[in-house]
Amino acid sequence: MAMNLQNPVNSSKLLAAIDMGTNSFKMLVVRAEANGKFLAIDRIKEPVVLGQGFLSDTDAISIEAQHRGIEALRKFGQVLQSQRVNQTKIVATSAVREAVNSGEFLHRIKEELGFEVDVLSGEEEARLVYLGVLQFLPVHDKTVLTVDIGGGSTEFVIGKQGKVLFAISLKLGHVSLTEAFVKNGKIVNMRQHIRSVLRESGLVEKVREIGFGIAIGSSGTIRWIEKAVFSGYARDLLNPVTSFEEFRRDWRFSMEELSGVVEKLCGSDAGGVEQVRRIEFFKRRSEFIVAGAVLLLEIFEILNIDEMEVSGYALGQGVIAETLAMGSEDYDVKANARWRSVIHLASRFNSKKGMKSAARCAGIAKEIFEGLRKCDDLAGHHNKSVVSLDEKDLEYLEAACLLHNIGQFTGKKGYHKQSYHIIKNGDHLHGYDTEEAELIALLVRYHRKKFPRFSHAPFRGFPKEVKQKFRILCAIIRVSVALQCQYMNLQEVEISHSHEGFKLVLSKITDQALPPDNVQPAEEDVEAKLKQELEHFKEVFQQKLSVVVPLGT
Repeated sequence: MAMNLQNPVNSSKLLAAIDMGTNSFKMLVVRAEANGKFLAIDRIKEPVVLGQGFLSDTDAISIEAQHRGIEALRKFGQVLQSQRVNQTKIVATSAVREAVNSGEFLHRIKEELGFEVDVLSGEEEARLVYLGVLQFLPVHDKTVLTVDIGGGSTEFVIGKQGKVLFAISLKLGHVSLTEAFVKNGKIVNMRQHIRSVLRESGLVEKVREIGFGIAIGSSGTIRWIEKAVFSGYARDLLNPVTSFEEFRRDWRFSMEELSGVVEKLCGSDAGGVEQVRRIEFFKRRSEFIVAGAVLLLEIFEILNIDEMEVSGYALGQGVIAETLAMGSEDYDVKANARWRSVIHLASRFNSKKGMKSAARCAGIAKEIFEGLRKCDDLAGHHNKSVVSLDEKDLEYLEAACLLHNIGQFTGKKGYHKQSYHIIKNGDHLHGYDTEEAELIALLVRYHRKKFPRFSHAPFRGFPKEVKQKFRILCAIIRVSVALQCQYMNLQEVEISHSHEGFKLVLSKITDQALPPDNVQPAEEDVEAKLKQELEHFKEVFQQKLSVVVPLGT
């Protein structure tokens, strides 16, 4: 049986977006498809704080802050080079936009690193934030008010059907407000200042004139506020939520819930026990969360916002989406609604580390799937367990990989069952019919522990062909999860076929994945760790799967 498996994932490429913000520099690396579908495979954040001390004397970025920024970009550049990213876009926002010495800073970046930086206007930043939100939430046809609180400014945009109806950037940021007011204990003065800027900007009148159907927050500050609400911060709970009713909850919070968080942050004990508690919960963002939360509450009140949904995507994803749109005439901002709902659910319950592991698992599974599918006569194989695989099957497999570990939200014990229940009981997977959602949930349920049998109750209603496909997908996800667990920095696999069976070649295992003495893992050691899953693979395909680790990997 011959297979042509050269470069099984040529349809995708790696893109990166770097956001030089006032508080932090963020880099997003994604694996993108021509149709606009993309998946984050790496995120790096460096707390540069360009805006710290920005307002003390002149609107200038200090030499120290410039140095921190250049070192962060240097680190990003090393990652981009090691991952062989195809295309990178670097954008700068409020601090660089407003600084009197921005030209000097940009010149240093160009001279020392060779990077070109696009300094966004406030309106352009707002537009890209809105575009990013459209990649995360199914709100294309709604009139959306998006609020993005940054370190040096807050962007407001009203959009509908991908078009910006109104956009404005105001000099109200959680870093600048902290420097000017919070550090001096002037919370009341800060509130007055915020109200004054909001009223004098013309924002209130414009929002009333156009109106909006839904309010969405997209910044890290707003995501942390939602996390505080979800975790019971204002009620001193901070315990993991295990109720299945909570699994149905989307990323959203009300004005009342926001007020509770603000009251807790600014209460009489704000400088004592509450300060310690705030640092423990909000971590590096704790220094600026008071300003961010108070600012958001003032926005709620002056714009009459009752409830806000929260987007996991913002400026970085907007830059990626625009890059994809510019490179394809067929790009549709409304496409991939099903995929977005998977990303939404995975992001909802996973940590950043968990998302990275899940994305790595999805990448491995895709390469194995593509390799198996490209076997010329796989569909006509005499083994009755093997059937023809299509793009929808790959979609189910990738979705299951991204969702397989969301149950760890409540602990690692039995997490595969918890993941299954979250998917089954949460009504999160929009665009999938009942059978498709059940299939994804079952792949998640059986990615570890017992291998599924068709005599099990959940499979009795499935047609024979669906059952056969399920066993194939299950064998793939189990091998993929096992590989990414054993080799945390495995980046590529290749699969080939001969008369001896299938051969899985592991490549690009970085030194972190090697044993402490840096001895190359032997093939027999790799296969020993994967023994159970290789046996399941052989049971499904009636052929052996060998794992090869090339010398020098």
